[in-house]
Amino acid sequence: MNDDVSAVVLAAGEGRRLDPLTNRRPKPMVPVANRPLLEYVIEAIAAAGIERIVLVVGYRQERIRNHFGDGDDWGVEIEYVVQEKQLGTGHAVLQAEDAVDGDFLVLNGDRIVDASLIEDVRDELGDGDGPVISVTRSRRSSAYGVVELEGNTLERIIEKPITPVASELINAGVYGFDEGIFERVRETPTDAGELAITTTLNDLTDDRSVRVVRYQGTWLDVSFLWDILTVNAAVVGDCGREGFPETAAVADDVAIGDDVQIGANATIRGSTSIGANATIEPNAVLSNAVVLPDAVVESGAVVRDAVVAENARVGANATIVGGAATLVVDGEVYEDVDFGGVVGDNATLGGGVTVEPGTVVGDGTTVAHGVSLGGRIESDAIVRRG
Repeated sequence: MNDDVSAVVLAAGEGRRLDPLTNRRPKPMVPVANRPLLEYVIEAIAAAGIERIVLVVGYRQERIRNHFGDGDDWGVEIEYVVQEKQLGTGHAVLQAEDAVDGDFLVLNGDRIVDASLIEDVRDELGDGDGPVISVTRSRRSSAYGVVELEGNTLERIIEKPITPVASELINAGVYGFDEGIFERVRETPTDAGELAITTTLNDLTDDRSVRVVRYQGTWLDVSFLWDILTVNAAVVGDCGREGFPETAAVADDVAIGDDVQIGANATIRGSTSIGANATIEPNAVLSNAVVLPDAVVESGAVVRDAVVAENARVGANATIVGGAATLVVDGEVYEDVDFGGVVGDNATLGGGVTVEPGTVVGDGTTVAHGVSLGGRIESDAIVRRG
Protein backbone atom coordinates (compact mmCIF):
# COMPACT_ATOMS: atom_id res chain seq x y z
CA MET A 1 0.00 0.00 0.00
CA ASN A 2 1.21 3.51 -0.91
CA ASP A 3 0.16 5.80 1.96
CA ASP A 4 1.79 8.98 0.65
CA VAL A 5 0.14 9.07 -2.75
CA SER A 6 -1.68 12.24 -3.84
CA ALA A 7 -4.67 12.49 -6.14
CA VAL A 8 -4.68 14.86 -9.11
CA VAL A 9 -8.23 15.63 -10.24
CA LEU A 10 -8.82 17.10 -13.69
CA ALA A 11 -11.54 19.74 -13.33
CA ALA A 12 -10.56 22.50 -15.77
CA GLY A 13 -12.90 21.69 -18.62
CA GLU A 14 -15.93 23.59 -19.82
CA GLY A 15 -18.09 20.73 -21.06
CA ARG A 16 -19.51 22.35 -24.18
CA ARG A 17 -21.80 19.41 -24.92
CA LEU A 18 -23.67 20.31 -21.73
CA ASP A 19 -24.49 23.83 -22.95
CA PRO A 20 -26.42 25.79 -21.65
CA LEU A 21 -25.80 24.30 -18.19
CA THR A 22 -22.07 24.98 -18.49
CA ASN A 23 -22.40 28.62 -19.51
CA ARG A 24 -22.22 29.66 -15.86
CA ARG A 25 -20.58 26.64 -14.20
CA PRO A 26 -17.77 24.25 -15.15
CA LYS A 27 -18.87 20.75 -16.02
CA PRO A 28 -17.63 19.21 -12.72
CA MET A 29 -19.97 21.59 -10.86
CA VAL A 30 -23.11 20.43 -12.66
CA PRO A 31 -25.29 19.00 -9.88
CA VAL A 32 -26.85 15.55 -9.61
CA ALA A 33 -29.01 14.75 -6.56
CA ASN A 34 -28.31 18.31 -5.39
CA ARG A 35 -24.52 17.95 -5.25
CA PRO A 36 -21.85 18.79 -7.85
CA LEU A 37 -20.34 15.88 -9.75
CA LEU A 38 -16.93 16.85 -8.37
CA GLU A 39 -18.14 16.45 -4.79
CA TYR A 40 -18.76 12.74 -5.37
CA VAL A 41 -15.20 12.43 -6.70
CA ILE A 42 -13.69 14.25 -3.70
CA GLU A 43 -15.69 12.07 -1.29
CA ALA A 44 -14.54 8.86 -2.97
CA ILE A 45 -10.90 9.97 -2.78
CA ALA A 46 -11.27 10.80 0.91
CA ALA A 47 -13.00 7.46 1.57
CA ALA A 48 -10.03 5.73 -0.07
CA GLY A 49 -7.77 7.23 2.58
CA ILE A 50 -6.02 9.76 0.34
CA GLU A 51 -5.61 13.03 2.21
CA ARG A 52 -4.04 15.32 -0.37
CA ILE A 53 -5.76 16.41 -3.57
CA VAL A 54 -4.48 18.64 -6.35
CA LEU A 55 -7.38 20.15 -8.31
CA VAL A 56 -6.51 21.22 -11.85
CA VAL A 57 -8.94 24.07 -12.53
CA GLY A 58 -9.51 26.50 -15.36
CA TYR A 59 -12.89 27.40 -16.82
CA ARG A 60 -15.11 29.13 -14.23
CA GLN A 61 -12.65 28.03 -11.58
CA GLU A 62 -14.10 30.37 -8.94
CA ARG A 63 -17.16 28.11 -8.67
CA ILE A 64 -14.90 25.21 -7.66
CA ARG A 65 -12.66 27.21 -5.33
CA ASN A 66 -15.61 28.79 -3.52
CA HIS A 67 -17.34 25.45 -3.00
CA PHE A 68 -14.41 23.30 -1.88
CA GLY A 69 -12.04 25.83 -0.31
CA ASP A 70 -9.10 24.13 1.37
CA GLY A 71 -10.92 20.78 1.53
CA ASP A 72 -11.31 20.80 5.30
CA ASP A 73 -15.05 20.04 5.11
CA TRP A 74 -14.20 16.80 3.32
CA GLY A 75 -11.29 15.84 5.55
CA VAL A 76 -8.69 16.43 2.84
CA GLU A 77 -6.10 19.04 1.90
CA ILE A 78 -6.81 20.67 -1.47
CA GLU A 79 -4.25 22.57 -3.53
CA TYR A 80 -5.22 24.27 -6.78
CA VAL A 81 -3.25 24.54 -10.00
CA VAL A 82 -4.52 26.32 -13.09
CA GLN A 83 -4.74 25.10 -16.66
CA GLU A 84 -5.11 28.43 -18.44
CA LYS A 85 -6.04 26.86 -21.76
CA GLN A 86 -7.76 23.50 -21.96
CA LEU A 87 -5.33 21.69 -24.25
CA GLY A 88 -6.09 18.08 -23.34
CA THR A 89 -5.76 15.68 -20.43
CA GLY A 90 -2.02 15.25 -20.80
CA HIS A 91 -1.54 19.01 -20.73
CA ALA A 92 -3.75 19.16 -17.61
CA VAL A 93 -1.60 16.55 -15.86
CA LEU A 94 1.52 18.59 -16.65
CA GLN A 95 0.11 21.54 -14.72
CA ALA A 96 0.34 19.47 -11.52
CA GLU A 97 4.06 18.68 -11.90
CA ASP A 98 5.25 21.14 -9.25
CA ALA A 99 2.46 20.16 -6.87
CA VAL A 100 3.16 16.43 -6.54
CA ASP A 101 6.08 14.58 -5.03
CA GLY A 102 6.40 10.87 -5.75
CA ASP A 103 3.57 8.61 -6.86
CA PHE A 104 0.14 10.06 -7.61
CA LEU A 105 -3.24 9.13 -9.03
CA VAL A 106 -5.16 10.97 -11.76
CA LEU A 107 -8.95 11.09 -11.87
CA ASN A 108 -11.58 12.91 -13.89
CA GLY A 109 -13.55 15.49 -11.96
CA ASP A 110 -16.82 14.65 -13.68
CA ARG A 111 -16.90 10.85 -13.37
CA ILE A 112 -18.32 9.06 -10.33
CA VAL A 113 -16.54 5.88 -9.18
CA ASP A 114 -16.35 3.89 -5.96
CA ALA A 115 -13.58 4.43 -3.43
CA SER A 116 -12.61 0.78 -3.99
CA LEU A 117 -11.33 1.56 -7.49
CA ILE A 118 -9.15 4.38 -6.18
CA GLU A 119 -7.78 2.07 -3.48
CA ASP A 120 -7.03 -0.69 -6.01
CA VAL A 121 -5.17 1.63 -8.39
CA ARG A 122 -3.19 3.11 -5.49
CA ASP A 123 -2.25 -0.35 -4.19
CA GLU A 124 -1.28 -1.63 -7.63
CA LEU A 125 0.87 1.45 -8.18
CA GLY A 126 2.70 0.82 -4.90
CA ASP A 127 3.26 -2.87 -5.61
CA GLY A 128 5.25 -2.61 -8.82
CA ASP A 129 6.99 -0.57 -11.46
CA GLY A 130 5.30 1.45 -14.14
CA PRO A 131 2.01 3.21 -14.74
CA VAL A 132 -1.41 1.79 -13.91
CA ILE A 133 -4.65 2.20 -15.84
CA SER A 134 -8.13 1.09 -14.77
CA VAL A 135 -10.64 -0.57 -17.08
CA THR A 136 -14.33 -1.36 -16.83
CA ARG A 137 -17.09 -2.68 -19.10
CA SER A 138 -19.63 -0.62 -21.00
CA ARG A 139 -22.31 -1.52 -23.52
CA ARG A 140 -21.51 1.82 -25.17
CA SER A 141 -17.78 1.12 -25.43
CA SER A 142 -17.37 2.90 -28.78
CA ALA A 143 -18.40 6.18 -27.08
CA TYR A 144 -15.32 6.01 -24.88
CA GLY A 145 -11.71 4.84 -25.05
CA VAL A 146 -11.84 1.15 -25.97
CA VAL A 147 -9.06 -0.82 -24.30
CA GLU A 148 -7.22 -3.81 -25.74
CA LEU A 149 -5.24 -5.93 -23.28
CA GLU A 150 -2.53 -8.53 -23.36
CA GLY A 151 -3.01 -10.46 -20.15
CA ASN A 152 -2.98 -7.89 -17.35
CA THR A 153 -1.14 -5.21 -19.28
CA LEU A 154 -2.29 -2.57 -21.72
CA GLU A 155 -1.84 -3.17 -25.43
CA ARG A 156 -3.52 0.01 -26.70
CA ILE A 157 -6.38 2.46 -26.19
CA ILE A 158 -8.57 3.33 -29.18
CA GLU A 159 -10.30 6.65 -28.51
CA LYS A 160 -13.93 6.64 -29.68
CA PRO A 161 -13.38 4.21 -32.56
CA ILE A 162 -15.14 5.08 -35.80
CA THR A 163 -15.71 1.45 -36.80
CA PRO A 164 -17.61 -0.95 -34.51
CA VAL A 165 -15.50 -2.87 -31.99
CA ALA A 166 -16.17 -6.19 -30.29
CA SER A 167 -14.61 -5.24 -26.96
CA GLU A 168 -16.74 -3.90 -24.11
CA LEU A 169 -13.66 -2.90 -22.11
CA ILE A 170 -13.15 0.83 -21.75
CA ASN A 171 -10.76 3.17 -20.01
CA ALA A 172 -12.28 3.83 -16.56
CA GLY A 173 -10.31 7.06 -16.18
CA VAL A 174 -8.39 6.42 -12.93
CA TYR A 175 -4.62 6.24 -13.44
CA GLY A 176 -1.55 5.70 -11.29
CA PHE A 177 1.77 7.36 -12.17
CA ASP A 178 5.21 8.16 -10.83
CA GLU A 179 6.98 11.43 -11.57
CA GLY A 180 8.53 10.00 -14.72
CA ILE A 181 5.21 10.47 -16.50
CA PHE A 182 5.76 14.20 -16.87
CA GLU A 183 8.74 13.82 -19.19
CA ARG A 184 6.85 11.21 -21.23
CA VAL A 185 3.89 13.57 -21.59
CA ARG A 186 6.21 16.31 -22.84
CA GLU A 187 7.55 13.89 -25.45
CA THR A 188 4.04 13.00 -26.66
CA PRO A 189 2.97 14.47 -30.01
CA THR A 190 -0.09 16.70 -29.97
CA ASP A 191 -3.26 15.91 -31.90
CA ALA A 192 -5.09 18.96 -33.28
CA GLY A 193 -3.31 21.06 -30.67
CA GLU A 194 -4.30 18.82 -27.75
CA LEU A 195 -2.13 16.59 -25.61
CA ALA A 196 -3.98 13.46 -24.43
CA ILE A 197 -2.81 11.28 -21.56
CA THR A 198 -4.13 8.24 -23.44
CA THR A 199 -1.73 8.98 -26.30
CA THR A 200 1.13 9.01 -23.79
CA LEU A 201 -0.04 5.65 -22.40
CA ASN A 202 -0.14 4.15 -25.90
CA ASP A 203 3.41 5.39 -26.49
CA LEU A 204 4.54 3.91 -23.17
CA THR A 205 3.44 0.42 -24.21
CA ASP A 206 6.26 0.39 -26.78
CA ASP A 207 8.97 0.14 -24.12
CA ARG A 208 7.38 -0.72 -20.76
CA SER A 209 4.38 -2.45 -19.25
CA VAL A 210 1.31 -0.45 -18.33
CA ARG A 211 -0.48 -2.49 -15.68
CA VAL A 212 -4.24 -2.84 -15.57
CA VAL A 213 -6.75 -2.77 -12.72
CA ARG A 214 -10.13 -4.27 -13.62
CA TYR A 215 -13.23 -2.70 -12.10
CA GLN A 216 -16.88 -3.72 -11.90
CA GLY A 217 -18.38 -1.13 -9.54
CA THR A 218 -20.15 2.20 -9.99
CA TRP A 219 -19.03 4.08 -13.09
CA LEU A 220 -21.18 7.08 -13.92
CA ASP A 221 -20.21 9.47 -16.68
CA VAL A 222 -21.89 12.68 -17.83
CA SER A 223 -21.05 13.27 -21.47
CA PHE A 224 -24.40 14.61 -22.72
CA LEU A 225 -27.29 16.55 -21.24
CA TRP A 226 -29.46 13.46 -20.93
CA ASP A 227 -26.74 11.70 -18.92
CA ILE A 228 -27.53 14.11 -16.07
CA LEU A 229 -30.90 12.39 -15.65
CA THR A 230 -29.35 8.91 -15.76
CA VAL A 231 -26.68 9.75 -13.19
CA ASN A 232 -29.16 11.60 -10.99
CA ALA A 233 -31.42 8.55 -10.95
CA ALA A 234 -28.47 6.35 -9.98
CA VAL A 235 -27.41 8.38 -6.94
CA VAL A 236 -30.63 9.95 -5.67
CA GLY A 237 -31.59 8.94 -2.13
CA ASP A 238 -34.64 8.70 0.11
CA CYS A 239 -35.84 12.15 1.16
CA GLY A 240 -38.55 11.08 3.60
CA ARG A 241 -41.84 12.93 4.04
CA GLU A 242 -41.10 15.48 6.72
CA GLY A 243 -42.13 19.06 6.02
CA PHE A 244 -44.32 18.49 2.95
CA PRO A 245 -48.08 18.88 2.73
CA GLU A 246 -49.96 15.69 3.55
CA THR A 247 -51.71 16.03 0.22
CA ALA A 248 -48.45 16.09 -1.77
CA ALA A 249 -47.32 12.75 -3.18
CA VAL A 250 -43.53 12.40 -2.87
CA ALA A 251 -41.77 9.21 -3.99
CA ASP A 252 -39.00 7.61 -1.92
CA ASP A 253 -36.25 7.99 -4.52
CA VAL A 254 -36.30 11.78 -4.48
CA ALA A 255 -33.66 14.23 -3.19
CA ILE A 256 -34.97 17.51 -1.82
CA GLY A 257 -32.73 20.40 -0.79
CA ASP A 258 -33.08 22.92 2.02
CA ASP A 259 -36.03 25.31 2.14
CA VAL A 260 -37.88 23.73 -0.78
CA GLN A 261 -41.57 24.61 -0.98
CA ILE A 262 -43.95 21.92 -2.27
CA GLY A 263 -47.58 22.86 -2.72
CA ALA A 264 -50.72 20.88 -2.01
CA ASN A 265 -51.55 18.02 -4.38
CA ALA A 266 -48.19 18.26 -6.12
CA THR A 267 -46.76 14.95 -7.32
CA ILE A 268 -43.01 14.31 -7.14
CA ARG A 269 -42.30 10.99 -8.82
CA GLY A 270 -39.12 8.94 -8.66
CA SER A 271 -35.61 9.77 -9.87
CA THR A 272 -36.17 13.46 -9.15
CA SER A 273 -34.03 15.99 -7.31
CA ILE A 274 -35.10 19.48 -6.25
CA GLY A 275 -32.45 22.03 -5.27
CA ALA A 276 -32.42 24.45 -2.37
CA ASN A 277 -35.02 27.22 -2.26
CA ALA A 278 -36.92 25.84 -5.24
CA THR A 279 -40.71 26.12 -5.33
CA ILE A 280 -43.06 23.46 -6.65
CA GLU A 281 -46.55 24.94 -6.66
CA PRO A 282 -49.84 23.07 -6.08
CA ASN A 283 -50.87 20.37 -8.56
CA ALA A 284 -47.52 20.39 -10.37
CA VAL A 285 -46.12 17.03 -11.49
CA LEU A 286 -42.41 16.17 -11.67
CA SER A 287 -41.04 12.86 -12.88
CA ASN A 288 -37.41 11.91 -13.58
CA ALA A 289 -36.48 15.57 -13.27
CA VAL A 290 -33.54 17.61 -12.01
CA VAL A 291 -34.61 20.99 -10.64
CA LEU A 292 -31.77 23.31 -9.63
CA PRO A 293 -31.81 25.84 -6.78
CA ASP A 294 -34.24 28.80 -6.81
CA ALA A 295 -36.24 27.41 -9.74
CA VAL A 296 -40.04 27.66 -9.77
CA VAL A 297 -42.48 25.15 -11.26
CA GLU A 298 -45.86 26.82 -11.22
CA SER A 299 -49.29 25.34 -10.50
CA GLY A 300 -50.40 22.50 -12.73
CA ALA A 301 -47.15 22.35 -14.72
CA VAL A 302 -45.80 18.96 -15.77
CA VAL A 303 -42.03 18.36 -16.00
CA ARG A 304 -40.89 14.95 -17.27
CA ASP A 305 -37.40 13.70 -18.14
CA ALA A 306 -36.01 17.23 -17.92
CA VAL A 307 -33.57 19.61 -16.25
CA VAL A 308 -34.89 22.93 -14.97
CA ALA A 309 -31.84 25.08 -14.27
CA GLU A 310 -31.10 27.64 -11.58
CA ASN A 311 -33.65 30.45 -11.11
CA ALA A 312 -35.64 29.21 -14.13
CA ARG A 313 -39.44 29.30 -14.16
CA VAL A 314 -41.89 26.86 -15.73
CA GLY A 315 -45.25 28.57 -16.06
CA ALA A 316 -48.64 27.39 -14.86
CA ASN A 317 -50.01 24.42 -16.81
CA ALA A 318 -46.92 24.27 -19.01
CA THR A 319 -45.87 20.77 -20.08
CA ILE A 320 -42.41 19.38 -20.74
CA VAL A 321 -43.67 16.27 -22.46
CA GLY A 322 -40.72 13.92 -21.92
CA GLY A 323 -40.10 10.65 -23.68
CA ALA A 324 -37.98 9.66 -26.65
CA ALA A 325 -36.18 12.30 -28.69
CA THR A 326 -33.64 12.65 -31.48
CA LEU A 327 -30.82 15.10 -30.80
CA VAL A 328 -27.81 16.29 -32.75
CA VAL A 329 -24.61 16.96 -30.77
CA ASP A 330 -21.38 17.99 -32.49
CA GLY A 331 -22.84 16.89 -35.81
CA GLU A 332 -23.68 13.39 -34.58
CA VAL A 333 -27.28 12.15 -34.40
CA TYR A 334 -28.51 10.42 -31.23
CA GLU A 335 -31.85 8.66 -31.63
CA ASP A 336 -34.41 7.32 -29.13
CA VAL A 337 -32.94 9.24 -26.20
CA ASP A 338 -35.34 9.56 -23.25
CA PHE A 339 -34.97 13.27 -22.72
CA GLY A 340 -37.64 15.91 -22.34
CA GLY A 341 -35.13 18.75 -22.47
CA VAL A 342 -33.45 21.56 -20.55
CA VAL A 343 -34.68 24.95 -19.39
CA GLY A 344 -31.55 27.06 -18.93
CA ASP A 345 -30.56 29.30 -16.01
CA ASN A 346 -32.87 32.31 -15.58
CA ALA A 347 -35.11 31.21 -18.45
CA THR A 348 -38.89 31.56 -18.25
CA LEU A 349 -41.57 29.41 -19.87
CA GLY A 350 -44.94 31.12 -19.90
CA GLY A 351 -48.20 29.51 -18.87
CA GLY A 352 -49.53 26.73 -21.07
CA VAL A 353 -46.27 26.30 -23.00
CA THR A 354 -45.72 22.85 -24.52
CA VAL A 355 -42.11 21.66 -24.78
CA GLU A 356 -41.45 18.84 -27.23
CA PRO A 357 -38.98 16.05 -26.33
CA GLY A 358 -35.33 17.00 -26.76
CA THR A 359 -35.84 20.77 -26.55
CA VAL A 360 -32.97 22.89 -25.19
CA VAL A 361 -33.93 26.36 -23.99
CA GLY A 362 -30.97 28.72 -23.54
CA ASP A 363 -30.13 30.84 -20.51
CA GLY A 364 -32.27 33.92 -19.96
CA THR A 365 -34.73 33.04 -22.70
CA THR A 366 -38.36 34.11 -22.33
CA VAL A 367 -41.09 32.03 -23.93
CA ALA A 368 -44.54 33.61 -24.17
CA HIS A 369 -47.76 31.97 -22.98
CA GLY A 370 -49.16 29.14 -25.05
CA VAL A 371 -46.16 28.59 -27.34
CA SER A 372 -45.31 25.09 -28.62
CA LEU A 373 -41.55 24.76 -28.44
CA GLY A 374 -39.01 22.42 -30.04
CA GLY A 375 -35.36 22.21 -31.04
CA ARG A 376 -32.61 24.42 -29.61
CA ILE A 377 -33.44 27.97 -28.54
CA GLU A 378 -30.50 30.35 -28.19
CA SER A 379 -29.79 32.18 -24.94
CA ASP A 380 -31.59 35.45 -24.18
CA ALA A 381 -34.12 34.90 -26.95
CA ILE A 382 -37.72 36.04 -26.78
CA VAL A 383 -40.14 33.50 -28.26
CA ARG A 384 -43.70 34.58 -29.05
CA ARG A 385 -46.69 32.84 -30.53
CA GLY A 386 -46.99 32.96 -34.29
